[in-house]
Amino acid sequence: MTGFERDFYEERRRKWRRSAFWRGVLATLGLLVALIVLATWLSGTPRFSDHIAHVDLSGVIYDDPLMDETLRMVEESDSVKALIISISSPGGTTVGSEALYERLRKIAQTKPVVSVLGEVAASGGYIAALGTDHIIARGNTVTGSIGVIMEYPDVTDLMSTLGINMQTIRSSELKADLTPYRKASPEGLAAEQQLIDESYQWFRGLVEERRELTGAALDRVADGRVFTGRVALELGLIDAIGGFDEATKYLDSLDSLIADLPVDPYTPDYQDSGFFAPVGKFLAKNGMLGRFSAQSGPRLYSIAK
Repeated sequence: MTGFERDFYEERRRKWRRSAFWRGVLATLGLLVALIVLATWLSGTPRFSDHIAHVDLSGVIYDDPLMDETLRMVEESDSVKALIISISSPGGTTVGSEALYERLRKIAQTKPVVSVLGEVAASGGYIAALGTDHIIARGNTVTGSIGVIMEYPDVTDLMSTLGINMQTIRSSELKADLTPYRKASPEGLAAEQQLIDESYQWFRGLVEERRELTGAALDRVADGRVFTGRVALELGLIDAIGGFDEATKYLDSLDSLIADLPVDPYTPDYQDSGFFAPVGKFLAKNGMLGRFSAQSGPRLYSIAK
């Protein structure tokens, strides 16, 4: 083989190696894009075209940054033209319910928001529903329970039987007066009752404002009792009996173009969600453990009992 032929073949090998490198780069990029598209599709992440967002709110309500971030995405996305939120919750902390209500009201300033109540949507769950423009429930949905509660155990008799005493040094008599280890003073109970009453008036005010109920009509629904969906409709706590289909019909009454859009789920990362299910289950488990382990004292709850 002549020197010219060797140079020719060497140059061809170099070109082949260069082309093989770029083919590998393009193949890798293509694979990454395909994986991203697949993960997006499997996880239910919303598409870029116009759509209706669907959020599922279930279980006990806490102050939940992941849920708030999910709803913030709905609020800020120009592709989301409406929101349907399914609520199946007995309630939860007053703060968590308040955060949900405020976020839903922000969303409702720019796009229609409909709530569909499931088996139970009471107390804090109903507070969340009040943040929507239109409330739909099944005939036998348990809802209402308009009130606030705080509970704590009293183990003072047991401690006395076992001969156990809890020594406490406090800055004042009202500091941490509600504790399982000491009988509450009348002053401490009065202070906590004032806290409950203030939060209750806030909840009652939401019902008055959002459902336009006053006087005896408001008193009738705001005494803490629960109602079926049928009775709640008669009392003005909800707008219609039905489910998801009725939610889309309501949107159709506002704008037929919205009702024809596809519905896409927006799911917080901690929930079981397609491609990311293993991570979601881990976050759900540890998130719940973190919530309960963080409860170092009494909390205000708006929860069906």
